[in-house]
Amino acid sequence: MSPEGACAILIRMSDARQQTPESLGAGLCADCIHSRRIESAHGSVFILCNLYQTDPRFPKYPRLPVLSCDGYKQKP
Repeated sequence: MSPEGACAILIRMSDARQQTPESLGAGLCADCIHSRRIESAHGSVFILCNLYQTDPRFPKYPRLPVLSCDGYKQKP
């Protein structure tokens, strides 16, 4: 599988402290009210879309970067 085909694994946790959501390449998820940053015990960072809980059109962990999304709402 190529790096472009990788799911939502973004960076190692040691690098996460120096990164901002915008610099992670998450696209629209970087500033969407429905997204949440998840850090695993193994040091991986994921973007979770909370819309998956109420709407089956949205994946729990979207393929990044998200460039178009019907559920996108910018954080205030």
